[in-house]
Amino acid sequence: MKAAKMDKHKPTPQYFWKGRNADSIEYWHQKVQCTESLLADKNSEKKIALLGYAVDEGVRRNQGRVGAQIGPDSIKSVMGSMAYHLPESLAILDYGNIWLEGSDLESIHELTQSTISELLRHRHFPVILGGGHDLAFPHGAAIIGHLAEKGESLGILNLDAHFDLRQKVNGQGHSGSPFLQLHEYAKTKAVPLQYVCLGIQKAANPPFLFEKAKLTGTWWLESDSCNLSEWDKTQDVLNSLLDKVNKVYLSIDLDAFSSAFAPGVSAASPMGFDPNYALRVIEHLAKSKKLISMDVVELNPSFDQDLCTAKLAARCIEFTLRKIWE
Repeated sequence: MKAAKMDKHKPTPQYFWKGRNADSIEYWHQKVQCTESLLADKNSEKKIALLGYAVDEGVRRNQGRVGAQIGPDSIKSVMGSMAYHLPESLAILDYGNIWLEGSDLESIHELTQSTISELLRHRHFPVILGGGHDLAFPHGAAIIGHLAEKGESLGILNLDAHFDLRQKVNGQGHSGSPFLQLHEYAKTKAVPLQYVCLGIQKAANPPFLFEKAKLTGTWWLESDSCNLSEWDKTQDVLNSLLDKVNKVYLSIDLDAFSSAFAPGVSAASPMGFDPNYALRVIEHLAKSKKLISMDVVELNPSFDQDLCTAKLAARCIEFTLRKIWE
């Protein structure tokens, strides 16, 4: 690996993965294998890749409260003790963290996109841990490039209180702009793209963002409709998305949850949805067999309480993977 990449990559030490001792495979820490580099495992078998995006420059650019850079390690710190219910033959590889010291977000995006592209090429299911939501641009761009080679379409399902369809600022992307950037990028690759956002809060999105959503053909549900008692509304949106696209990229912004469940985020709100709703959405997507990749973003451990937000992120990941492999 080139030295320039080494400066932007921190491997996860194997001892970081901890949990209860067991003679057989019972917990995640017994399954996860840490790699020394970002070079993708080229084994032909299907496998899971855990990759941290330890970057919050995009949050700073979007005038948010920084701290998401330490989010990936916070999530990993609680994953090791989770009970393991996936196939024992399935490899789970921890590729460490892509990290940024400074403000050169664009070079980090290039590295992230190329890394995820390689993971997809070599039969990984990428699970990217954020970090700011600007991650969605290089993550989504990697998937778009991968699907362009196959002539397939992409659906993006974003659980989020915000559209994140803002314009770049001074030509630079940020945590509020990734999905507008992806719309533009998908056009250059001739990949049909349908963006869906569940959890939108009017108090967090000015009128011009609703207009931008309409102009980009975005589908959305506002947060007050995102509950199990009105599940038919969500089910209709999800079924329409699944009928329209070949693959789905799932992005979970933890600020979509009520701060009662997720206090440790960059933009906390008491008005978000609860975990049971999110798990129902995830299960519906997983059963479709169209999920190609996922990320969980905007964890800010500086504001977390008893690691409850980190544990929520970990449980969302574990649940998604378990449902995919059921």
